[in-house]
Amino acid sequence: MHPSLAVHAGEWLRTEIVEPAGITVSGLASHFGVSRQALSALLNGRASLSADMAIRFEKAFGVKADTLMRMQSAFDMAQARAHEGEIHVGPLAAAMPHSVSVMEGA
Repeated sequence: MHPSLAVHAGEWLRTEIVEPAGITVSGLASHFGVSRQALSALLNGRASLSADMAIRFEKAFGVKADTLMRMQSAFDMAQARAHEGEIHVGPLAAAMPHSVSVMEGA
């Protein structure tokens, strides 16, 4: 997926769920039993969605936690792909003789 098409789950939740519901971040954080700072970081795209937080949104608003987690995963992967050229790792088979086991020394 092109990075410009990927949507951070928290930003989507803010614009499509939280803002239309008319609830404040502080009020929702209190309802969820989490800090306002943690929820704000998620809703502003500064923190990734956790499975626990996805379940909280599912319980409160009915949006499926699995869908939210897939959305976050797609966003994370698109962000990683955008800079994959900076990750300098070659194939393991080319770097190691065939007689060396990956489990050796474990």
